[in-house]
Amino acid sequence: MRVVIVTESFPPDVNGVAHCALQTARHLVERGHTPVVVAPATSPKLSTPSEQSGASFGTASEAAAPCPVVRIPSLPLPGYPQVRVALPSRRVAAAITAHRADIVHLASPFVLGVRGMAAAGRLGIPAVAVYQTDLAGYARTYISTGEATAWRRIRSVHAAADRTLAPSTAALHDLEAHGVPRVRLWPRGVDTVRFRPQHRDDALRRELAPNGELIVGYVGRLAPEKQIELLAGACGLPGVRVVVVGDGPSRPSLDQALPGAVFLGRRTGDELARIFASLDVFVHTGPFETFCQTVQEAMASGVPVVAPAAGGPLDLVAHGRTGLLVPPRDEAAVRDAVWSLAADPALRAAYGAEARRTVEGRTWAAVGDALIEHYTDVLAGRAAVAA
Repeated sequence: MRVVIVTESFPPDVNGVAHCALQTARHLVERGHTPVVVAPATSPKLSTPSEQSGASFGTASEAAAPCPVVRIPSLPLPGYPQVRVALPSRRVAAAITAHRADIVHLASPFVLGVRGMAAAGRLGIPAVAVYQTDLAGYARTYISTGEATAWRRIRSVHAAADRTLAPSTAALHDLEAHGVPRVRLWPRGVDTVRFRPQHRDDALRRELAPNGELIVGYVGRLAPEKQIELLAGACGLPGVRVVVVGDGPSRPSLDQALPGAVFLGRRTGDELARIFASLDVFVHTGPFETFCQTVQEAMASGVPVVAPAAGGPLDLVAHGRTGLLVPPRDEAAVRDAVWSLAADPALRAAYGAEARRTVEGRTWAAVGDALIEHYTDVLAGRAAVAA
């Protein structure tokens, strides 16, 4: 199968969309398929000729990518330079045509994905759209009144796809409630080899909590929609050290919002796995997650989770078995959940062990095979209509 993955983000970007697109490309190659990735450029300079053709990788970081990457010129999002928005370009349609795609995979389509969808439609190629970002929730956070507009955009984009894949039951129900047709469930995988309890590092724990404090961690983008300031109550608990991993526009304000917290900046790979496994409790605070990969990575690391009872975490966290679900946007509830786990080491151990057991079957290979089944179903449906 020849697949073009049109994604709004791709490594070296560090976010859920980029990571899922990379894992999808890797799995397709491992299963004998032929993918090409189309993604925004990660630097202000224009792509090189080799990038334009899609015949080779444009940067050293792309040398490790499993397939060719076609980079589209882009600009940083105002106020959030870590996010880049692709400029209008004929390269999207050219890449789909040159690759002789059987199917187009649209990862979190909004800007570049819309062009990919339009190109697939003109060329008569089926498209699968993967819903990954709660744009309506972001609109509520950033511009207060843009939720209805965001849903109109989401509906118009996804309605043109042969199939939309939602990462969680909450996301699936949201899409269906807002009139998006042909929605199916497709969750995310987790690397259970990289993220595992055995990576717990006592030396790292002494460095982060020299007085033996309970280590409570957050991992993810530092942005307003993540509501990381809800950890303030946990920062005030005796014997608790809050550790924050990640970067983003909220970083300067969090210094004052989270007194005493340790900020480690962006961490990836095996270093991130050591940090996850060295936590005593993982807390996610954002209420707008369509899935929440960091919750899965914490669970794979054998760490109990505190998360809002909203969106993706509802599928991931079994309240009272693998962690605690709390009301969204409730600082006191976050604090109390952390305190209840801090006071009971045996409960933390039980939750952590069950969390690990729960995710052991959620490998990227299993999830990738399910994706290929979705592709096959879509192609069969197109063939049946054509016949």
